[in-house]
Amino acid sequence: MKKVLTGNFAAAYGATAAKVNVVAAYPITPQTTIVEILSEIVADGHLKADFIKVESEHSALAACIGAQAAGARTYTATSAQGLALMHELIHWAARGRLPIVLTNVNRAMGPGWSIWADTTDSISERDTGWMQVYCENNQEVFDTILMSYKIAENEDILLPQLVNLDAFFLSHTSQVVDMYDQKTIDSFLPPYKPTIKLDVENPRSFGALTSPEHYYEFSYKIAMAHEKAKQVIADTGREFKKIFGREYGMTESYRCDDAEYILVTYGTIAGTAKDAVDRMREKGIKVGAFKIRYFRPFPVEDVVAGLSHAKKIGVIDRAVSYGHGGAFFTESKAAMYGHDIPMYGFIAGLGGRDVSIEDISGMVGHMQHQDPENMIWIGVKK
Repeated sequence: MKKVLTGNFAAAYGATAAKVNVVAAYPITPQTTIVEILSEIVADGHLKADFIKVESEHSALAACIGAQAAGARTYTATSAQGLALMHELIHWAARGRLPIVLTNVNRAMGPGWSIWADTTDSISERDTGWMQVYCENNQEVFDTILMSYKIAENEDILLPQLVNLDAFFLSHTSQVVDMYDQKTIDSFLPPYKPTIKLDVENPRSFGALTSPEHYYEFSYKIAMAHEKAKQVIADTGREFKKIFGREYGMTESYRCDDAEYILVTYGTIAGTAKDAVDRMREKGIKVGAFKIRYFRPFPVEDVVAGLSHAKKIGVIDRAVSYGHGGAFFTESKAAMYGHDIPMYGFIAGLGGRDVSIEDISGMVGHMQHQDPENMIWIGVKK
C-alpha cells in the first residue's frame, strides 16, 4: 500500500508499525502532529499502547525511561527547546542503556524565536551517548523508525536513538510512502523482550550511585557499543533491503566514483545536492554528493573510503558550532586527517533558510576558485 504522508505522519505510522507499548506525549511545534495522530491511533484501537499525556518534555522522556526499564518498547517525539529541556534525561537514558526511540523534528533554537529547520538542537546532544540518524525524505523517516528499534534493541548495543527530520521541509510536506505488510514488519521487528528489566521477582539495581572504580568502565562500554553499532547498522540495512527492497547504510554516495569535487551533506539538503550534482554534471563538472545518515556513531571508515579520491571536499552544515565551524565539517575533517585534500566548511540554511540548487552550485564554484576555509556563510545578509 502507498500513502501520501507528511514526515510527521510517517514517523507516527512508523511507531505504530513497530508496535510500541508506550507513547509519552507533549506538544511542540512542528512536532505536535506526531503525537496527535498517535493519540487517535491508540484511541481507535489500532495500536495497543499506553498513551501518557505529560506536563513537559522532561516528563515525556522520564515516562519513557521508566517504561523502557520495565520492559516496554517506548516512543516519544519533540523539537528544539523541547529536546533541550530533556537534556538531563537524555544523558540518563543513554547511560541506563535504554533503547528508546525519539523522533526529533529539527528546529532552530531561540532567540530569535523560530519554528523552522536547523539542526543545532540535535547537534547539541552529540556527546550524550545517543545514536543519531538524519533523514532525507519521508520514506526514510518511516523506514528508519523500524530499523532504529531493531538496531537499538540489539543485545550488543542497547542504546537510545534520535531520529531527526527537518522541520516543515519534511514534517509538514507530503510525499508518497510505501507502507509494508504488518506481518512482514513483525517478522523483521519482533516484540521487545529484554533479558534485564525491572522485575519484583528478580530484583536488581538500576541507575544507583556508582563509585569511581566502576563508572569509568560503564563509559567504556557505551563507547564500545557505538563501535559495534556500525556493523549492526550495516547488517540491519542489508536485512531491510532483502525484505523490503530498500537498503540503508551509515552513508550514501551519489555519483562520487569519478568525482573531483564531493559535497558532504545530510538531511533534506542531501536531496537538493543530488539535483545540483546532476545539473553540474551536464556542464561537464565532475561533482558528487556524499550523504552522512549516522552522525553517531560517526562513520569514519565510510567517510575515508568515500572521499579519499576527491580533489576537493565541501561539507554543508545546517548548524554552527560558534567559534569553530560546522559539526559535520569538523568531524569529517578529523576523519580525513592524513589525507592531503583541501576541505571547505559551508554554513547554510540556518533558521529554515532555503538552500537552493544555485546555492550548492555556488559552493562548488567557490571550491574551484578559492582557498579552503572553516566557516563559509552562504547567503548571509550582512
